[in-house]
Amino acid sequence: MNELHDHIVRSIDDEQRRLVGELLRMGDMAAAQLEAALDVVERRDDKAAERIVGNDEAIDALEHETSHDVMRLALRGPMARDLRELLAALRIASDIERIGDYAANVAKRSMALNLAPPLPQVRGLTALGAVAGRQLRDVLVAYRDNDADAAERIRARDAELDLQYTSLFRELLTYMMEDARSITACTHLLFMAKNIERIGDHVTNIAENVWFRAHGEDALPRRERRDGTTQLS
Repeated sequence: MNELHDHIVRSIDDEQRRLVGELLRMGDMAAAQLEAALDVVERRDDKAAERIVGNDEAIDALEHETSHDVMRLALRGPMARDLRELLAALRIASDIERIGDYAANVAKRSMALNLAPPLPQVRGLTALGAVAGRQLRDVLVAYRDNDADAAERIRARDAELDLQYTSLFRELLTYMMEDARSITACTHLLFMAKNIERIGDHVTNIAENVWFRAHGEDALPRRERRDGTTQLS
């Protein structure tokens, strides 16, 4: 009987490791999507942008696969800690899928942006995206290592992204008021910046689920928020 129990435990552990691997692969794909989207914005490359939009289906497929694996593991009667692992995995998979969607949206918008002359604010957009990309890469490492303390630090860093987003938002509004001919292109950039800011929010969600995976419902400290654009609308 003990041998059977040990076999079941080993089997569940193996499947959980596979689940972690799937999520890390999915996260790496989403991070690569974001990095590629930022690259095509700078290079004004419509064909590469179309490929990025098409690649989003691969992330969607991995999310479905992850959800299926979670359900299969849940039906095997896991203990409380295992349930936290599975619930965190479902949430993280959903956040990564949304990150992939936002990265694809940035690439899609870049094709419309390319119809207008280049704007200097593109540099601010790519800098904002680089911050979001680093935070995504870092939170995937925290998930891999089950490092709740690192996840908490990454969560706190969202304030940095909010500040950069607010600064770019103000700069674009000022530019539009000064030159009405730039309104269409700047509007595309505003939407792209908002997509990147939302990526940061999903990174924060992942960080919170890394914490939940390790500590359960223990409360995290209140998070500082510095998105000042709501006061401008």
